[in-house]
Formats: sequence, C-alpha cells, structure tokens
Amino acid sequence: MAGIQEIVPSKKSAAGAASRRASLLYRMRGQKQLMWMSLPIVAYVILFSYYPIWGWTMAFQNYRPAKSFSEQEWVGFKHFAFLFSDATFLNVLRNTIAMSLINMVLGFVTAIVFAILLNEIKHKLYKRTIQTISYLPHFLSWIIVTGIVANSLSVDGGIVNVLLMKLGWIDGPVMWLSEPSYFWGIVGASHVWKEVGWNAIIYLAAITSIDPAQYEAAEIDGANRYQKMLYVTLPGIKSIVVILLIMNMGWILEAGFEVQYLLGNGVVVDWAQTIDIFVLKYGLQVGNYSLATAAGIFKTVVSISLIFAANTIAKRLGEDRLI
Repeated sequence: MAGIQEIVPSKKSAAGAASRRASLLYRMRGQKQLMWMSLPIVAYVILFSYYPIWGWTMAFQNYRPAKSFSEQEWVGFKHFAFLFSDATFLNVLRNTIAMSLINMVLGFVTAIVFAILLNEIKHKLYKRTIQTISYLPHFLSWIIVTGIVANSLSVDGGIVNVLLMKLGWIDGPVMWLSEPSYFWGIVGASHVWKEVGWNAIIYLAAITSIDPAQYEAAEIDGANRYQKMLYVTLPGIKSIVVILLIMNMGWILEAGFEVQYLLGNGVVVDWAQTIDIFVLKYGLQVGNYSLATAAGIFKTVVSISLIFAANTIAKRLGEDRLI
C-alpha cells in the first residue's frame, strides 16, 4: 500500500506539470502577435545589456587589446585588491556615495514637498503654469545646465554673488566653484533645479488617486489644511515613496558624470571625481581597461545588492515591494 501511495502522488504531480505546460503553450499561441512584437525589444536587451557582460572577463586579466582571448594573462582578483588599497579610489568612492546621497535625499524631499504644495493650489491655470515651468529644465542637457550654473556663480557679474552682496550677506564675490567644501552642495542644488518638477509628476499622480472622502472626513473631524497634508496626503502616497526609494537605492553609486566632469576643475578635483570619471580616466586616458572594468563591476554588484536589501527591508516592514 505504501508503494501505491507513493506512485499516485507522483502521477498527479506529473499530470499537474503537464497541464501547466499545456496551459502555458496555449497562452503563448493565443498571444503570438504580442510575442512577435516583443522580439525586437528582447533582442535589443540581449544585445546591449547582456552580451556586453562578456567584457567583464577583462577585470580578471591583464588585458591587452592586441592579444586574443586565449593569450590574455589571468590575474584573478588582483585589480579588485588594488582598488580597495588605492587611496585615490577610496576617495572617489567617498565622493560618489556622498553626492549620490545628497542628490537622493534632496531629490526625494523637494519633489514630495513641491507635489504636495502644488496640489494645494486651487487656481488651475496658475497651477499648470507653475508645473510646466518647473519641469522644463528636465529637457535641458547637462552642458546647458552647467553653463547656466557656472555663469550664475561667476565672480564677474554672477547673479548669486550680486544678489548676496546687495543683501549684505557677503562683502565681496565668492569663488564658489573653486571652494571644495561648496562643490557637493552646488551639485545637489543643480540636480534639484533640473529635476524637481519632473520628479514631482509621479507624486502628483499618486495624490490624485487618493479618495476625496478622506479629505472630507478629516475636515469634519476638524483638521486644518496642514493637518490634511500631514495625515491624509502623505500616508496616501507612502507606497509610491517606498517603491521609488527601492528603485533609487540601485543608483546609490550613480552620482553622475556630466555635472562633475563639467563643473570640476583642478582645485576641487579631490571632491569632484566619481567612479564614472575614474573609469573614464583609467580606461581611456591611461589605457588600464582591466582596472576600469573592475571598478564598473564593483559599482554594479553594490547597486544590485542594495536593491535586494531595500526590497527585503520593505517586506519586513510590511510595505509595498518592487520584487
């Protein structure tokens, strides 16, 4: 009897698996047009996102472009060990993390606050005008943005110095871009000015999905305008904030390239270099492709690990998850 009982469940499981396969094939046949349409996208992702991963092997070699793959010298984790013992890379890692955290915190706070305040504007034309003006800088390239920032902070008639001197806050022009301690703040402010309007769009969409009855109930309970923002609007967009936070954790080592490269100079180089600039320097200018690839792999592994860590924390706290 024990043998029969063991055979019967196995037959049932095999039948269930066959049924699921048949169901999957049936759905694929029913959606063959969608599958054909998705093939170019799948091919694009494989060609430009997965196939280049083959190049990661350079990080474990003393790569020389003139040699074939079989002729390369394999060195294991030598380049990774060098990265974490190199004072320059550790300084670059510090800059990257610091600027990325500044951009992320300022970006989240300003976008949420701007969306909530914009939602409180009742005049539709005025509201749409402000929203349009706020997200127009998103469509400007960083070359244009850094040019505007450099002109605004110039010691020769820059609007920031002129305004601060007229207010009496400074006695003479300040060389903002030549002070290392100011550089991170300038980068963060530039990101906020460029992206705050665009980042607020998704929060505005989330606010519109909140049931108006909640605001009416809060008003009946005696809540004023600010209390409704605090106890109705903010909890209503909490799930969106958590999901976006998880997604942005994967970009913690993406402090940027253009703004640091274009605004940086020899005086602030120790505060301006990021991992992307480090990779450019060692990969193209110095020709050490293996070290540059190792730095890129490190950034990717850390980003993926942070996404999964943030997702796990959100799960344990009972919040919405990305995965």
